[in-house]
Amino acid sequence: MTLPTAVDSNVRRVRLTQSAAYFAAFVALGLFGASLGPTLPGLAENTRSAISQISFLFTARATGYLIGSFIGGRLYDRVPGHLVMGLGLAAMAVVLFVMPVIPLLWLLLVVILIGGIAEGALDVGGNTLLVWVHREKVGPFMNALHFFFGIGAFLSPIVIAQVVLLSGGIRGAYWVLALLMLPPLIWLLRLSSPAPLVKRHDSAAGVSRPRLVFVIGLFFFLYVGAEVSFGGWIYTYAVALGLATPTTAAYLTSAFWGALTLGRLLAIPVALRLTPRAILFSDLLGSLIGVGAILLWPGSEVALWGGSFLVGFSMASIFPTMLSFAARRMTTTGTVTAWFLVGSSIGAMLMPWIIGQLFVPVGPQVVMLVIGIDLLLALGVFTALALRTGKTDAAAAA
Repeated sequence: MTLPTAVDSNVRRVRLTQSAAYFAAFVALGLFGASLGPTLPGLAENTRSAISQISFLFTARATGYLIGSFIGGRLYDRVPGHLVMGLGLAAMAVVLFVMPVIPLLWLLLVVILIGGIAEGALDVGGNTLLVWVHREKVGPFMNALHFFFGIGAFLSPIVIAQVVLLSGGIRGAYWVLALLMLPPLIWLLRLSSPAPLVKRHDSAAGVSRPRLVFVIGLFFFLYVGAEVSFGGWIYTYAVALGLATPTTAAYLTSAFWGALTLGRLLAIPVALRLTPRAILFSDLLGSLIGVGAILLWPGSEVALWGGSFLVGFSMASIFPTMLSFAARRMTTTGTVTAWFLVGSSIGAMLMPWIIGQLFVPVGPQVVMLVIGIDLLLALGVFTALALRTGKTDAAAAA
């Protein structure tokens, strides 16, 4: 009896160590993902670009994210996953190091496109490998993974604000963030990669339930478009309306990501007590209430801060809960996860770009209008999905 117990203990230790490395990588992913919003005016100044022009950075990064998700999903089914994640972290570090010294918009677009490719590949990897490590028990770990992304996204604007106060520019802030990519990179490369859930030839055959994959991908398109738009534009929105100074607006961005992080922490025990349907419906309604409060009282700092906190808190568990929802209904391969993140990347590419094009001619209020419409559509798609899968699951049970 001693040998099996020792083996089981060693397996648990390896799984927890792998999970901890993925959590660290997602802190880095959050640092990278939330860095663009607070530095957008500084990058516009460096490249002598207007807001409508600099908003193409969101499009370029999301385009790269799409490419990275698509390619990364196939790589994880074929080569050691930690090697792919490590390359993604290395590329993100290089991108962060060179971004603040680039004086040309077109070159900055190319660089952030590369960063988006690395971001997409890393995101697919964390979500896929965690499922491979914990399988049917992944639920709490999935919420924890995205909690640590929120930690990074919360800290990023704070790091930027503090370094800018000390140095007077964004260059040092980007370099600090670049250095923070290195510890999880080293950690991952020292660990063995988990084995895929399906064999290589099985993963190449396609995906199960393609219609369900499409609808869930559409949901991710709408939801991530709203999340990225809010996190990326709330800084510029607050400054343009005179509701915050640049430093205060950076803290407002951190408040949004901090609320998202807190919500993901609380979602870990909540996921053990409530169904994914109940969690997702309440999250979407809470997000709509927060955006609605900001729209109804556009000149109120209380509504801005309170609404931003509520939006972040409500959005917290949407992404990991939908991934868990999907994992219960199909085999999660790197390819399946990639399709979900392809939908996410298109939303992250399109929605902030639409806001950027309308920001000057329509006014700052277009930020909340576009996000509100986006969330309403997401609620509609999920309602249809919940009704459809409810009938399917009931039929299967019968």
